[in-house]
Amino acid sequence: MAEAVANVARRVNATVEEGRDNLDLSKCKLISFPDGVFKVLRNVADNIRVVTLADNELKSVSRKLFSTFTQLRELDLHGNVLTKLPDAVGEMVHLTSIDLANNRFSTFPDKLTEIVSLERINLEGNSITEIPLEKLYNMPSLKWINMNSNPLDSSTRSALQSPHKFDILSTTESLNDSVNHV
Repeated sequence: MAEAVANVARRVNATVEEGRDNLDLSKCKLISFPDGVFKVLRNVADNIRVVTLADNELKSVSRKLFSTFTQLRELDLHGNVLTKLPDAVGEMVHLTSIDLANNRFSTFPDKLTEIVSLERINLEGNSITEIPLEKLYNMPSLKWINMNSNPLDSSTRSALQSPHKFDILSTTESLNDSVNHV
């Protein structure tokens, strides 16, 4: 455990000292985002554009993450045990890419559809059965969504066969190709 804490401290200090625009805390065995990190990064948080928390053991994400890193463009949370996101994610006006692959989502995180800047959503390898296609159609910037390896229900699979204004990656028995594109 002490090694994991030291690893997080080293990475956070390097981000601050080198003035990096990314914070990489992947593979740090985190079960939550350390509150102390918010304090250390408060003076440089506006410069952070990319946060990677991949391959940890996160069960939840604090709303504080979104209120601290207001200029965030990319958020990588793949490989955790998340089942939901806080409502504050919908307030991320600069977010263009979110990776939620290989978590434990059983429902599509609806708040993502409120992010007008969002271009890429990766939800591969979850347990999602349906996606809000109507809300996704209304997202002005959406270009790509990955729903591979989700147990999508038959009505969702049927809807995915229609042309869309964005790419949808989804392997289902009823789709011959894996990408629909207009």
